[in-house]
Amino acid sequence: MTRIAHILLLSTVTLGISNTAFADSLLDAVSGDHRLEKNVMRDVYRNPYETLSFFGITDDMTVIESWPGGGWYSEILGAYLKDNGKLIAATYNRNPETQSDYQARSVKNYDEKIVANKEAYGDIVVVSLAGEDGDELASPGSVDAIVDFRNAHNWIDSDAVPQAWHSALKTGGIVGIVDHRLGAEMSYNADAGYIHEQQLIDIMAKNGFKLIASSEINSNSRDTKNHPDGVWSLPPSLAQKDLDKNKYLAIGESDRLVMKFEKI
Repeated sequence: MTRIAHILLLSTVTLGISNTAFADSLLDAVSGDHRLEKNVMRDVYRNPYETLSFFGITDDMTVIESWPGGGWYSEILGAYLKDNGKLIAATYNRNPETQSDYQARSVKNYDEKIVANKEAYGDIVVVSLAGEDGDELASPGSVDAIVDFRNAHNWIDSDAVPQAWHSALKTGGIVGIVDHRLGAEMSYNADAGYIHEQQLIDIMAKNGFKLIASSEINSNSRDTKNHPDGVWSLPPSLAQKDLDKNKYLAIGESDRLVMKFEKI
C-alpha cells in the first residue's frame, strides 16, 4: 500500500472521518505541488494529514492559525480552506509603530510567501496574535477552530492568548494544540521549549476550555528532553551545529503532545 493510500485509509477508518470528500481535499492540500520540498520532508515528524484529521478540521470551517511562523502549516491550510472555508492567520504584531525588527521581518516574509499567493492559498485574513495591534482576532463567536503548532511554550505563562481564542470561537469551537512535551517527572524550564501536558490543561481550563481528546500522533520516544540547548538542539534547528549532529539527527524532531480542546 502506498503512503497516500495508507493515510486515506487511516482518515476514514482509524480517525473516523465520515465525509470522505473532506478527507480527499485535505489529502490534496497535503500532497499538492504548491508545498515547498523542504517542508514536505518534515511530514514524517509533523504528520499534518493525521494531525489536522484528528483535530476535525474540515474544508468549510473558519480557522485561525495562531503564530504561523514561516507558513509551514499555512501552505496546507490555505490550500485546504480556500474554496469553502476561511483561514485567519494570527501572526506577530503587525503595527509598524510598535513592532520589533524581528516581527517586521517575519510579517514581511509571511505576507510575501503566503498571503500574496492567492492562487494557491486564497484570500487569507491576517491579524496580530491576541490582538496585539488593538484589533480582535475575529468577530466574537465567529470561528469554528483554532490551531496552534509548537507555540504554547511561548504563551503558557500568560492568559492573553487563550482569552483571545475564547472570544473568537463559537461555543463548542475547537482548539488543536501541538507542542514539545516534557516528561511529567521532569522539572519545567521555560527556556528549554518543553511544557508539561498538565500545564496546558490547567491554563486552558482556567480560560474556559475543556480537554476532549489527546493523541500520540507526533510522539517520539527517542527524545530524552534534556539537551544542552533545549528543544532547539534537535532538528530542524540543530543549535549545536556540527557538535553531536548525528546524534540529534538520529533522535529526530521533538516528542510532541497533541491535544484537542473545546470551548465551554
